[in-house]
Amino acid sequence: MARNIGAACRRCRRENLKLYLKGDRCYSDKCSFERRAFGPGQHGQSRFKKQSDYAIQLREKQKVKSMYGMLESQFRLYFQKAESQKGVTGENLLVLLERRLDNTIFRIGFASSRNQARQLVRHNHVLINGKKVNIPSFQVSVNDIITLKQKSRANAAVNENLEAVVRRGVPSWLELDKDNYKAVVKALPNREELTMPMQEQLIVELYSK
Repeated sequence: MARNIGAACRRCRRENLKLYLKGDRCYSDKCSFERRAFGPGQHGQSRFKKQSDYAIQLREKQKVKSMYGMLESQFRLYFQKAESQKGVTGENLLVLLERRLDNTIFRIGFASSRNQARQLVRHNHVLINGKKVNIPSFQVSVNDIITLKQKSRANAAVNENLEAVVRRGVPSWLELDKDNYKAVVKALPNREELTMPMQEQLIVELYSK
């Protein structure tokens, strides 16, 4: 499976925004973005230069791609699917990204980051409606029941993440039963609940050129 293996903290600094790509480290004083709040590279500390419209649109697309841990070809396919659906293309895109199984596992609190969630899925820890699903891009649907396998419930990292879920909170479209390592998809994701600063219309404008 293709994935971005570049330095995660460098991506946060490049976008000038904490993307929470490294889980608990992002909340600690070890966070590179907090310690070096300037762009990466030789000219990272140079004065901010005025950006063209294209550059602003490109950076917005790169930011969302990094946030969800996707490559360009994957991201473009999601955009094409969002464009073919009824409704607002930008919002459709974000809803499709939120419905990915790896993102859902992260939102529930079984994992501290989307990368860790992807690993849980790929290593067969996750069940959907009682059946094993090991595809991170699987799209969850309303009334899906997401659980961890019985053996996986003793995983120390998972239990630590569930204890810390209070800090992040669980979105209202998901219902978490911590004691039974279970969550239910109550509704489709809502654009208003996505609190990270994302301007999806800029991505639509970029791909529409």
